[in-house]
Amino acid sequence: MTKPLQHQQENVKEETGSHDSAIGGSETSPKINRNKSLKKNLKEIYHEFCSNTSIHGFQYFGQQRPRKEILFWIIVFIITLYFCISIIVKVYVKWSETPVIVTFSEKSTPIWNIPFPRVTICPETKRAINRTDPSYFDLLRTLVSYIDNDKGEYYANYSRHEHEETLTLMHICQPGILNFLMFPNNTETDTIDYVENLNNMLTDFQKLFVSCKWFGQYIPCKDLLTKVYTDEGICYTFNSLTAEDLYRDIVVRSKMRVENASKSAETLSWSLEKGYAPGSDLQTYPQRVLSSGATDGFEIVLQSFSHESDFTCTGPTQGYKIMLNSPDDVPSVANHFVRVSMDKEILLAVQPKMITTSADIEAYDPQKRRCFLNKDRQLKFYKIYTQRNCERECVTNFTYHECGCVKFSMPHTADMAICGEDKIGCYAHARERLLRKQFKESLENPGEAIGCNCLPGCTSLDYETEISEASFDLVNTLRALDSYEEYYASYPGGKMSAVLIYFKENEFITSRRSELYGVTELLANFGGVLGLFMGVSLLSVVEIIYHCSLRLWSNVTRNN
Repeated sequence: MTKPLQHQQENVKEETGSHDSAIGGSETSPKINRNKSLKKNLKEIYHEFCSNTSIHGFQYFGQQRPRKEILFWIIVFIITLYFCISIIVKVYVKWSETPVIVTFSEKSTPIWNIPFPRVTICPETKRAINRTDPSYFDLLRTLVSYIDNDKGEYYANYSRHEHEETLTLMHICQPGILNFLMFPNNTETDTIDYVENLNNMLTDFQKLFVSCKWFGQYIPCKDLLTKVYTDEGICYTFNSLTAEDLYRDIVVRSKMRVENASKSAETLSWSLEKGYAPGSDLQTYPQRVLSSGATDGFEIVLQSFSHESDFTCTGPTQGYKIMLNSPDDVPSVANHFVRVSMDKEILLAVQPKMITTSADIEAYDPQKRRCFLNKDRQLKFYKIYTQRNCERECVTNFTYHECGCVKFSMPHTADMAICGEDKIGCYAHARERLLRKQFKESLENPGEAIGCNCLPGCTSLDYETEISEASFDLVNTLRALDSYEEYYASYPGGKMSAVLIYFKENEFITSRRSELYGVTELLANFGGVLGLFMGVSLLSVVEIIYHCSLRLWSNVTRNN
């Protein structure tokens, strides 16, 4: 009876003590119990997550294992996480900085989808002279005396006409005796019309171009060729856009080219970015061909005269210069050309080189995709953006800034002065100074847009050529046709060359700018790296969110 009584007394004490404790600690006990409950729930959730998650290595953290094993798996997990994050960062940086890739197109493009190249032809003969005339040699001897004339006056035996011709030639001749003559600044030269003088000195058109053949038909050359004013003087171009479609309204177009009325009335049905308009006929502007081969190309017979060769201006090489480029591109013939010498037949097999652009890269910044769409960059002088047009405009602006004037062949507005002979040295070296300036800036600020910022066009079209030649024996041909005497009576000293330009193949492979990583590819790369290193998937992320929110809340409410 003693033990039960004692046990009952102890129980009474415990209940009393518990009651007293509850009364004395009523403010702190529930908080402690809640903290213990939260810790317990978190611990349960942690062990449950470790035992059920698909993330590799986590199951070892929730098991009762020796400390060495747990430490080992912690180190392995940290190393794996490091490499995983490093690779993901590299993938993101590559996507952010170089989002565009250039690849070959899956399908070939027929040549009728692109225009025939613009052909620019420049004769080396800059003026119609007669080297058998003694006055020609008097003129050369007088040129040397110019350098001793510090008054800027032309001599009595030098007519005003000869004086202006000499000053005009200085702007287009190669470095030689004319370009080394240093003329003092003369206000009389401000009134010289260089374009008019070039036209007055030019050899007759019919003597330069004997015949032209296009679409298998002989067509008068004057109906196909347009006169343009370039850094080489007067040249002629075939299949080019008109001045109205090339230049903005502020440009003095009459000083850039002379249009035929029929060509000016044509409606442009092509753009480099969109191609030809749907439903366009075969006879389009600019023109195109249906097939490759010599029979479907552009053929022209050029003529030159030995007694008109002006070696003081163009040097020992005579003949013609030819350049091929896109119809919307304005060429710089002095830097890029194919030379055509006399008594030759030149065949130019053309292989187009085109880069197109997918619509999904338009949203990227031009500096990231490293190219300009036509809407991205608006030029001051040109309506159409190409890299060459941009560079030409930049050189013009830099020349005007440095010299206070521009060369007559540069695009310019009516208020921009034309450089006289005293500024030849300034504008002749302006391009070189600009290139050196850009080179220095690029070294100091790598990766940034500098200088002209003339990125390539996102869509571009170039024409690569394969050149072959053969002898063009005019003399024996004329004798065989019994036309030798008749021809040389009309054209004494004449020499001919034939040039044939044609597409090499019916189709060609284009390149295409497209996204390197879209959003889908970026997520796939991230998921692949996470899955390879850690076994993490989208459901793994859902598991973490689930255990940290819904599962934890369920445990807390159940225990309470």
